[in-house]
Amino acid sequence: MKQFLLTSSLLVLFNFADGQDYRWQQRVEYTMNVKLNTETHKIDGTQKLVYYNNSPDTLTKVYYHLYFNAFQPGSMMDVRSRNLPDPDARVKDRIFKLKEDEIGYQHILSLKQDGKVVNHIVNGTILEVTLARPMLPRTKSTFEMTFESQVPIQIRRSGRNNKEGISYSMTQWYPKMAEYDFQGWHAYQYVAREFHAVWGNFDVKITIDPKFIVAGTGRLQNPNEIGHGYEKTGTSTKKTSEKITWHFTAKDVIDFAWAADPDYTHDVKLVPNGPELHFFYQKNEKTAVTWKTMEEVAIQVFQHLNNNFGKYPFDTYSVIQGGDGGMEYPMCTLILGEGSQAGLNGVMAHEVGHSWYQMTLASNESLNAWMDEGFADFASDEAIHTILNEPINHAGSYTSYFNLANSGLQEPAGQHSDHFNTNRAYSTAAYSIGAVFLQQLKYLMGEEAFYKGMKRYYNTWKMRHPEPNDFLRVMEKESGLQLHWYYRYWIQTTKRIDYGIGNIIEKEGNTIVDLERISEFPMPIDLVITYKDGGKEIYYIPTNEMMGKKLTEDKSLKRTDLAAWPWVNPNYAIRINRRLAEIESLEIDPSLRMADINRKNNKIVISEIKPFMETTH
Repeated sequence: MKQFLLTSSLLVLFNFADGQDYRWQQRVEYTMNVKLNTETHKIDGTQKLVYYNNSPDTLTKVYYHLYFNAFQPGSMMDVRSRNLPDPDARVKDRIFKLKEDEIGYQHILSLKQDGKVVNHIVNGTILEVTLARPMLPRTKSTFEMTFESQVPIQIRRSGRNNKEGISYSMTQWYPKMAEYDFQGWHAYQYVAREFHAVWGNFDVKITIDPKFIVAGTGRLQNPNEIGHGYEKTGTSTKKTSEKITWHFTAKDVIDFAWAADPDYTHDVKLVPNGPELHFFYQKNEKTAVTWKTMEEVAIQVFQHLNNNFGKYPFDTYSVIQGGDGGMEYPMCTLILGEGSQAGLNGVMAHEVGHSWYQMTLASNESLNAWMDEGFADFASDEAIHTILNEPINHAGSYTSYFNLANSGLQEPAGQHSDHFNTNRAYSTAAYSIGAVFLQQLKYLMGEEAFYKGMKRYYNTWKMRHPEPNDFLRVMEKESGLQLHWYYRYWIQTTKRIDYGIGNIIEKEGNTIVDLERISEFPMPIDLVITYKDGGKEIYYIPTNEMMGKKLTEDKSLKRTDLAAWPWVNPNYAIRINRRLAEIESLEIDPSLRMADINRKNNKIVISEIKPFMETTH
């Protein structure tokens, strides 16, 4: 016993040392058996849910999401869409126009907790359940439910009969337990986008007409029974007049999604030292070539992400034609199947990136969409540009940010994703500002420390719910710098970065350069001096908030480290030990990683100006 206690204590110490704080998180085990009537588009389902209360709190209520209820006239999603200045073109007023046999709903027919009937109230897309007995800390309860659902005409993500002709895209399709964590219940109404879910296991049986091929989360358990073998490509020759049941299981995931269509082609590829990849799509003149090409790109995307950001933790992944943009789910994605090769490759890569940033590092994407969408955009963009042998600069994300900042519509990225005033402000904040957040971290930390930090973050927090502070603490440990100031400015405000080169004078044989902080956002400065003899030199100025400096990135250039620039000072003078006549140009951040809102004043070519020259004796 003494040996056991000592070993356990050491394990705790070791994990604390690497940032693990043993923050509790809830857990679920779903067992579901559902039957889909493809004539009425209705589901009859049973659900057994074992819920583990790993929190220190006693729970008197639990909450479920009933996402299909959003697809009804007058729902919050409908009203929100009809009142936004820039509604999603896929939604607009389409929900409002749905007929009774086209809407979505989830009706709870019965619900018990440990065999006892519980009271429950439906409030839009939320089911509020008053427990028959409170759940004490570190206990579990079993909830047994029967439910009926109607699959809506596809408006957004979920639904049937979409514009590409896919029969069923079954996402957000089952009564789903809401997340409870250190912030309390996250029982958000389904208004627009983004989710937060409980880690757990799924055992799902789907009974459907035998002409349909089903693809989804997890691994198929009965390929021989249903006659659609995952061990080979193509469709089965086994057909019966009776319905068949597809049985999937998935462990340590936060959701379960599936799709069904009678015309799916099924291809299989293998990533070297990686997962088995499955592709489901309707093969026609619009997809036959593009999907085959995309399959090879997908292999390279997985290889790049495995090598640079951490190893994909599951043994399978499916890319499924779902007919509505793209949306990530555990071990699979549903994407548009038609369109250009570049578009197909890009959406596939982005959704695959979510297998790292949301399906393994399950941040609360409702509250911190930039940690989900932005990080996935960053990683997938780097993968695609590497595959194409193109420079990695995230130029598209920077342009999107600059355009929003200049539009007057920018809002802080660190707010709930449903509460932005415009879809444009949300999209740019989540995707572009999130990606620029990481690219600028390279500028702050140095690229070597940055990539080491990204892997450390992944390995430290995988299969958990990391918060912004968790990410920042890992990157601080890797870089030796303080970084919370950067997060506060970039994510919690709309303050801008704007530095410029001011007066340049020659004094006593030296060149004095005045740097100006024109806007409110402080940043460290890489000032690169190019001399007329072809030589270059970097003058590096950390901001005082960093409490340190980044390591030298380009060891071929001389770097002069200067004193920190206090963020309250609008100016900073640099003395260069060379005569002005020897200098060709000066430039702040030629790497373009700093999101300076006005780069016109970042570079000075000496021959193009008439600097004031003062000589003293």
